[in-house]
Amino acid sequence: MTLATLAEVLGPAKAQGYAVAGLVTLGWEDMRAYVAAAEAEGCPVILQAGPSCRAHTPLRILGKMFRHLADEASVPIVAHLDHGYTFDECKEALDSGFTSLMFDGSRKPLDENIAETAAIAEMAHKAGISCEGEIGFVGYDNGEASAGTDPVEAARFAAETGVDAMAISVGNVHLQTDQSGGLDGDRIAAIQALTDVPLVIHGGSGVPAAQRRSLAAGTNICKFNIGTELRQAFGHALRNAVNCDPDRFDRVQILRDTHDPVVAATRTVLRTMKG
Repeated sequence: MTLATLAEVLGPAKAQGYAVAGLVTLGWEDMRAYVAAAEAEGCPVILQAGPSCRAHTPLRILGKMFRHLADEASVPIVAHLDHGYTFDECKEALDSGFTSLMFDGSRKPLDENIAETAAIAEMAHKAGISCEGEIGFVGYDNGEASAGTDPVEAARFAAETGVDAMAISVGNVHLQTDQSGGLDGDRIAAIQALTDVPLVIHGGSGVPAAQRRSLAAGTNICKFNIGTELRQAFGHALRNAVNCDPDRFDRVQILRDTHDPVVAATRTVLRTMKG
C-alpha cells in the first residue's frame, strides 16, 4: 500500500528540487491511467477530486477508488480533495478516506479565509492528514479575473493557518488550453522570501513546460495542478476511439482505447516536473 499524505510527498520534492503533479480526475479511466504513468516514471502522484468530479461521483466512492489504486500501486499516491468550499465538504472527504484536503477560501476576505482554513488544517492534522489552502485568487480563462497573491498576506496566511501547502496566484489561470502564458517570477520570489511553506500552482496546464521545470528545480513550488491538458488528451483519444469504427457500441471497449494515449500524455506531464 502506498497511500500518502500531501506533506509526505511535498517534503522530499521541496528538499530535492522537483515538483509533484496534482492530476485532476473525472473518472476511473483517467485516474487509473495517471497511476500507470506515475509507476512508469517512478514518481509519486496526487489524484485530485475537484467540484466537477464530485458532482458526477460521490466523495465516498471517490475515496474508495483512490485508495484502491493506492493499494495496488508501487509509488506514493495522495488522495486529495481539490477546491473544497465548506468545512462540511472537507469533513466528508476526510471521512471518505482522503489523505489531503484543499480548502478554497480565496474568494473570502483575508481574515475569514485564514480563520476557516486554520480550522480545516487543525481538523486534518488531528486526523493525521494534510491541508492545502489558497491565498490570492486564481481566475479562469475567459471567466473570472485573477487577484494576484500579496507576499505579506501570504506570509501571514501560512503562519496563521498552519497549512502544509499554499496555492498562490502569480499569473496562472484555470482552464487555459494552451501554454502561451507564463508565471510572474518576481512575485514568486517575493512570496518565497517571506515564507518557507511549499507552494502550489493551480492552472498548471497553462504554464510552459520549460518554466515548470525551472520553477520546480529553483523555487519552493512543489506542486503543479494539471487538468485541462490531460482532459484534452482524453477527449482526443475518446473521439478517435469512437470514430474509428461507426459500428462500435461497447463502452468498455471504447474507453479501453483511451488508456494508452492518456498514459503517454501523463508521462510527458510528469517529466516536466522532475527539475
